[in-house]
Amino acid sequence: MRICALSAAAFCLALTGCATPRPPLYAWDDYQPQVYQYLKDDGNTDPHQQLITLEKTRQRIQAQGKALPPGYRAHMALLYSKAGDSERTVQQLTEEKQSFPESATFMDQLLQTFASRKKD
Repeated sequence: MRICALSAAAFCLALTGCATPRPPLYAWDDYQPQVYQYLKDDGNTDPHQQLITLEKTRQRIQAQGKALPPGYRAHMALLYSKAGDSERTVQQLTEEKQSFPESATFMDQLLQTFASRKKD
């Protein structure tokens, strides 16, 4: 009985080891290091330099047919806002909302806050 159980367990492990790993849902690339750098510098990182890096990464990811991770566009919106580019800020927040509908309430709040600050 014990040998049979051990054989079954070994067989299951062998099948699990042969399974093809799933590809990741999102292409994170250098997004996380960029956010880390931004937070590490307390938001004093040059937004233009980060935007150049993130835009290049975005183009590369999209050319590969992969998906940008959650928050990618929202972080770019923050950087565009700091750089004074209102149009692209709104564009990025809207794209984040469309890509991740579960973020719609938060993105709407950010869009509304941004629009009210823009009026002032």
